[in-house]
Amino acid sequence: MKKVLGIGNALVDTLVKLEDDAFLEEMKLPKGSMQLVSQDDIVDIERKCEGFEKSMSGGGSAANTIHGLAGLDVETAFIGKVGKDELGDLFADDLRAKNIRPFLMQGESHSGHALAFVTPDSERTFTTYLGAALELNPEDLQDRFFEGFDYLHVEGYLLQNHSLLQAILEKARKNGLKISLDLASFNVVEENLHVLKNWVRDYVDILFANEEEAKAFTGKEPELALEEIARLCEIAVVKVGKAGSLVRAGEEVYRIPAIKAAVLDTTGAGDAYAAGFLYGLAGGRPLDECGRIASLMAGKVIEGMGAKIGLDGWGEIRKELS
Repeated sequence: MKKVLGIGNALVDTLVKLEDDAFLEEMKLPKGSMQLVSQDDIVDIERKCEGFEKSMSGGGSAANTIHGLAGLDVETAFIGKVGKDELGDLFADDLRAKNIRPFLMQGESHSGHALAFVTPDSERTFTTYLGAALELNPEDLQDRFFEGFDYLHVEGYLLQNHSLLQAILEKARKNGLKISLDLASFNVVEENLHVLKNWVRDYVDILFANEEEAKAFTGKEPELALEEIARLCEIAVVKVGKAGSLVRAGEEVYRIPAIKAAVLDTTGAGDAYAAGFLYGLAGGRPLDECGRIASLMAGKVIEGMGAKIGLDGWGEIRKELS
């Protein structure tokens, strides 16, 4: 089994369950988006949502994917930066508890914190204070972090730091890793489109996008978007919600159905999908099988609250894989 390294924003997620869209409208948060805010802003927003049902865990898109891979017994590690505080300790402890090797540096700011708002339609909207995660810089990227790994999974939220992402891609390529990129959010894609296509063409081997992200990237609907993305990288994946996903490598195209799931919360669905797909690749499985495992992982995470798969879900996943 090949080994997978992840890099992204080291965040602690607070999941907030909403009864309707009113709070999002009051806070002027576009539904389904990810908005960056200051520490003062996130403290203020958190104060205003006191009384709502909440839960907390280590998070961040790439870290969630790495957690999913670790749950499948893949050897993993994660690169990120946290603050010298309780949230940073919580994030590090969460990695170690899953046997994920932590390459964590400490910054001067408070640890990154994300509020994930979940509405009754299972849509999630993020407001994020990056904090110390934003202090990750090219000088932090040591060759020893990359040595011995076969795949690097990068979250699309790093697109906003151009010099850092360029350094990550160059370091991974220098050390012979296959590069997987999850586009993460349609608004992040739109804001960085002028450099994103060059990065994908020059460095990325596997690209994950949902329907909105694929349209922001290409201006096209899923099937045509898949075709355009596949011209830029080795493997293109476009996720289309209840309709499943589309996978393309060269002229090979696969339609992967979504599994039947009782949807409670879609937080982490894309991250779990990427974990399942990379697990299949790491084990040398064919692309259609990678897609089916990815669909299984995504289906199980959305049956619970939060971005992590519960014990019952893991039991069902292991049964299916065996």
